[in-house]
Amino acid sequence: MKTTLIAHSPDADDIFMYYAIKFGWVDMKDTHFDNIAKDIQTLNEDALNGVYDIVAISFALYPHVRDEYALLRTAVSFGEGYGPKVIKRKGAKLKRNFKVALSGKHTTNAMLFRIAYPDARVKYMNFLEIEQAVLDGEVDAGVLIHESILTYAKELEVEREMWDIWQELAGEELPLPLGGMAIRRSLPLNKAIEYEATLTKAVKVARDHKERLSKMLLERDLVRIDATTLDKYLELYANDDSISLSDIQYKAIDKLFEIGYKHGFYDAPVSVKDYLIPTEYKELRYS
Repeated sequence: MKTTLIAHSPDADDIFMYYAIKFGWVDMKDTHFDNIAKDIQTLNEDALNGVYDIVAISFALYPHVRDEYALLRTAVSFGEGYGPKVIKRKGAKLKRNFKVALSGKHTTNAMLFRIAYPDARVKYMNFLEIEQAVLDGEVDAGVLIHESILTYAKELEVEREMWDIWQELAGEELPLPLGGMAIRRSLPLNKAIEYEATLTKAVKVARDHKERLSKMLLERDLVRIDATTLDKYLELYANDDSISLSDIQYKAIDKLFEIGYKHGFYDAPVSVKDYLIPTEYKELRYS
């Protein structure tokens, strides 16, 4: 039986969307799944280096790896009126060239932030260290992601919502594309189609059994937050819109790529639908 490794982040939405497989609720013929959890920037770098067959990435990274990876339609996280937050100490006034901590060069929030604040002095660090770096005065501000947007210290306040930056750059109200999954193009196409179908089913089963799965994650200390925060967080980033990309989500990803290309982050225009797994192959093969 082949072992397939899924690389995802340690935040609660990725764990939730994967663990229906880990707990044996969803499987795939002749395949054993295993998983590894790393912070999102490390996963982005691993994708750039082609380390994993299936890996979670920031959407902003994808144009850089489009020749090696296809985008999956499932296990996606978007913001809808919310997203990462630019935070600072309460009452602090930020200068034009303020020092800021970001969670990684290739994250979506980093690209949007750098466009909005071209004079800021950027320091990249693990997302778990950003809040403390602001509290300690190591940086003037930081962009919080994942569960930190719900649990940051009372000594901090929001300078600006990444959602507002995104809306201004997009010029229209679109969901904010944050993270998704990519799969290596060199895999056999029929196998890649099966992987995508299995992962899609895992996210749907997780949603259908949210209460039971959440309880199991909490009992096993697989998430860093309490039950109330977990419930709220999953409704933000591992909701029914995470199961499979919709037309409005396709439009949002294309807008993100358009903005990145316009500001010199990518070497060519990219349209997301040109880089998906061609699932029609399976129908044609057996027709």
